[in-house]
Amino acid sequence: MAKFQYKLQSVLDIKEKLESQEKIAFGIAMTKLLEEQEVLQKLMIQKAGYDKQARKLLEGNINLRDIHTCRQAVETMKTRIRAQMLEVHNAEKQLDIVRRRLNEVMIERKTYEKLREKKFEEFKAEVLYEENKEVDELVSYTYHQNED
Repeated sequence: MAKFQYKLQSVLDIKEKLESQEKIAFGIAMTKLLEEQEVLQKLMIQKAGYDKQARKLLEGNINLRDIHTCRQAVETMKTRIRAQMLEVHNAEKQLDIVRRRLNEVMIERKTYEKLREKKFEEFKAEVLYEENKEVDELVSYTYHQNED
């Protein structure tokens, strides 16, 4: 029996490798985004702590130096939070880019897989046709042998 050979198998293999590489890149980008979001959350918690400390300093005995230091810390945290928000936004953009590339590579791989399946179905039909042809020849030969 004939063996199925897909001419574009090497291309399909390359597409599968590209897809696995893009999946790895997607995982890395997702991890980076989660890390940046975690840093942002920690900064917000830290800022909330400074805000709470500033409110406590305004109660009871007022120490201007401590209040000023605490307000500077709050302003610094606001600046760091804004910068971190930009980092989160950049990580989201990068994740979106990687997601699009992954989708494109997956579509290409699926296209080649469908082509392979179509060629395999054609191959099976061809093999079935050849087998039926051989059976018909055998029946015809046997019939003519019995007539003689």
